[in-house]
Amino acid sequence: MSSYNTKDPGEKGSRKISPDDHERNKLAYTVTDVPPWYLCIFLGVQHYLTALGGIIAIPLILSKDLCLTHDPLTQSNLISTIFFVSGICTLLQVLFGVRLPILQGGTFAFLTPSLAMLSLPRWRCPEWTQNASLVNATSPEFIDIWQSRIREVQGAIMVASCFQIFIGFSGLIGYLMRFIGPLTIAPTIMLIALPLFESAGYDAGAHWGISAMTTFFIVLFSQYLRDIPLPFPYYSKSNGKWQYSRTYIFQIFPVLFGISISWLICYILTITNVFPSNPQTYGYLARTDVKGNVVSLAPWFRFPYPGQWGMPTVSLEGVFGILAGVVSSMVESVGDYYACARLSGAPPPPKHAINRGIGIEGIGCLLAGAWGTGNGTTSYSENVGALGITRVGSRMVIIFGGIAMLLLGMFGKIGAIFATIPTPVIGGMFLVMFGVIAAVGMSNLQYADMNSSRNIFIAGFSIFCGLTIPNWVNKNAELLETGIIGLDQVILVLLTTGMFVGGSLGFILDNTIPGNRGLALKKTCL
Repeated sequence: MSSYNTKDPGEKGSRKISPDDHERNKLAYTVTDVPPWYLCIFLGVQHYLTALGGIIAIPLILSKDLCLTHDPLTQSNLISTIFFVSGICTLLQVLFGVRLPILQGGTFAFLTPSLAMLSLPRWRCPEWTQNASLVNATSPEFIDIWQSRIREVQGAIMVASCFQIFIGFSGLIGYLMRFIGPLTIAPTIMLIALPLFESAGYDAGAHWGISAMTTFFIVLFSQYLRDIPLPFPYYSKSNGKWQYSRTYIFQIFPVLFGISISWLICYILTITNVFPSNPQTYGYLARTDVKGNVVSLAPWFRFPYPGQWGMPTVSLEGVFGILAGVVSSMVESVGDYYACARLSGAPPPPKHAINRGIGIEGIGCLLAGAWGTGNGTTSYSENVGALGITRVGSRMVIIFGGIAMLLLGMFGKIGAIFATIPTPVIGGMFLVMFGVIAAVGMSNLQYADMNSSRNIFIAGFSIFCGLTIPNWVNKNAELLETGIIGLDQVILVLLTTGMFVGGSLGFILDNTIPGNRGLALKKTCL
C-alpha cells in the first residue's frame, strides 16, 4: 500500500487545486497506477539505462586505488555486483522505504572518502601492480593485495551505514535538516566532484582526441538534440495498425549513446590498426583489445553473495571518512524525495516516509558493504529527471527496473563488456559527469541570498578551503603526526576529504554567523 493519498483533485472534499495538480494531470501514469506489463518492462529497463553511466563509473574509478588497473575480470565482477545490489536496494526502497518511484544506485558521495582512505601510506598500491607485464591476476599475492583493500572499504561502509539507519528510523533526519541549508549543501556536493579532476584528466589524457569526441557526443545529444523527437513504430491493438509515437530519445540516453558511438569508433580504429599496438606509445589505451579476452573469460552466470571478497575489516579512520559521505548522501536524497513526489503525481512525502526512506537507504548501504561493491547506495537524481521526461510516475515501472538490475547483475558477461570500455572514452564521460555534479552543488546557492556579503564569504571560503586544505595535507602529512597512529590516520582521512572540510566549514559558519541562512531544505525541493 502506498503512503500517499492520490485522491482526484476534482472529487468532492479534495484539497484546493494547485499548479502542481495540473502538472500531475499531464502524467501518463501517476505513482499508484500500473501500466501494462510490457510497458513496465520497457520503461523499467529505460530507467536502468538512464542510471547506467553513473553506476559503472564508480567501480571503474575505484579500481585504480584498489590496485585493479590491470585486472579487468575483477573490475567486471565489481560492476556486476553493484548492478545486483542496486536492484535489491531499489526494490526495498520502492516497496518498504519512501515508496516513491525512485531508483537506487552507487553514490559518488562515498567515492571521495574511500579514495582518501585508500591513499593512506599503508594502502597505496605497490609499484609492480601498475605494470601490466608484472601482474598475475590469479596469484595469491595479487588477490590478497586488492581484496585486503576492498574489505577495508566494506567494513567502513557497513559501520557508517548503521549511523544512517539510526538517523532515519529514529526520526532525527527532520531535526538535523533544520541546520543544513544551501550554504552547507552547495560546498559538500561541489566538493564530491571537484577533487576528481585529476582522475578525469588521467583517463581523458590517455587519448585526448577520443575523450573529446566522447564529450562532444554526450553534449550534442544532451544539450543540442534533447528537444528533437524521433518517431518510433508501435502496433495498436485498438485499430490493428502500426502507428508512430514521437520520443525524445536523445534526452533520455545521451550518456549511453555518447559512450556507444565512441566505443564503436574505437573498435573500428583498433581493427584497422590506426591506434598504436605498442603499450608504451601514446594512444594505446584507446584500443578496445587492451583488456584482452576478459569477455570470454567471464562466466555467463555469476551470483554475487555477501562476503565474496572475505571478511570485512574495520578501521576508525575509514569509518569517520565514510560518515562524511553518509551525511552528504542523506541530504541529497531528501531533496530527491521531494522532486520525485512532484514529478510522479504524489503529494510531498510526509516526515514518516522520509524517515523510512533514509533508514532503508542505510540498510541498502549495509547490504552494499556486505556484498562488496566498494560503495554505498543512494537515490538517483538521473532517475528523477527521467520521470519528468517520460511522464510516467508509476512505482511498478521502477520495480521492473530494479528486477532488471538484479537479473543483469547475475550475467557475468554484461559486467565484462562494460569493463572493456576504452580508458579515454571513460575519461570523456567523466569530464561531463563530474562537471554536472559540481554544477548541481552550485545550483543550491540559488536558494541563498548571494547578494549578501555574509553568504558570499561562507560559500567562497568553504569551497576554497575544501580544495586547498586536502591538497596541502596530502603533500605535508608528516607535519600533522601526533605519534598516535590511529589518530593520525583519522586526521589524515578527514582532512584529505574535500567534501568533509568544505561541508563542515559551511555548516559551522552558516549556523554561527548572524544573518539570513537561506531557505530550508524542504522549501528548496518544492
